[in-house]
Amino acid sequence: MLEDAIRYPLNNDDRLATLIIGGLLVIPGVFLILPIFILQGYLVRVLGSAAAGEESAPSFTDWGGLFVDGLKLLVVQIVYGLVLLVPFGALFFVVVGGSALVTGDAGVAALGVVGFLVLGLFVLASLVVSYVVPAALTNMAVEGTLGAAFDVGAIRTAALSADYLVGVLLGVVLAAVIGSIASPLTALLVGIPLLFYAQVVSYYCFGRGFAEATGAGGVGGSRTADPTATDTL
Repeated sequence: MLEDAIRYPLNNDDRLATLIIGGLLVIPGVFLILPIFILQGYLVRVLGSAAAGEESAPSFTDWGGLFVDGLKLLVVQIVYGLVLLVPFGALFFVVVGGSALVTGDAGVAALGVVGFLVLGLFVLASLVVSYVVPAALTNMAVEGTLGAAFDVGAIRTAALSADYLVGVLLGVVLAAVIGSIASPLTALLVGIPLLFYAQVVSYYCFGRGFAEATGAGGVGGSRTADPTATDTL
C-alpha cells in the first residue's frame, strides 16, 4: 500500500495540472470558503477512486460536483462532531455545576478526579471518532449517498479490521512526514503542491484500507465502488 500511495498522485496523465490546481486551492482555502469545499470534494473523490482500486488520482473535473461533495463532507464532520460534543458538553456542565456545590478538601479532590476521568474519556472518544470518520466518508463515496456515511454496519466492519487500521495509520504517518517536508518549502512555493500531495496520499490510504477491509471495489471482496458516485444524494 505504501508504494501505491506514493505513486497514486503521480500516475495521473494530468498530474502536473492536478498538483498545481490542488496547491492553488490549499492556500486560498485557508481564507475562503469556496476553495475549501472544492478541495474537500476532491478528497472525497480520491476516497472513492482508491476504494475502486484505481491506480491514479482523479483529475479536477465537474467542479460543481466537487463543491457538492465538499458540502457533504462538511455535513458528515458536523454530525460526527455533535455525536462527540453533545454528551461530553453535558458532562462538562454537570462537573462545573457540581463544583459550586462541593465543599471540603475531599469533595474538591473527588470532583477533580471526576473531571480528569471525563477529560480522559473525551480524548479517547475523539480518537475513536477521528478513526471512524474516514471510513464513513469512504462508504459515502462508494455508495454514492450521504446516508451511507452513517451506515453503522459497514463502518463497524471497516473499523474493526486490521487492514483499515493499517491504512489509517499509514495515511496519518505519510501526511505528517510529507507535510513536515512541505511546510518549510511553502515560502519557495514548491511546498504548496506538496501539501496537496500529502493530503491525496493520506486519503488514498484511508480509501484503500476501507476497501481491503470491506471488499469495496473488489479489492477484498465483491463490492463495487464508483469514485464519482457522490454526485447524487
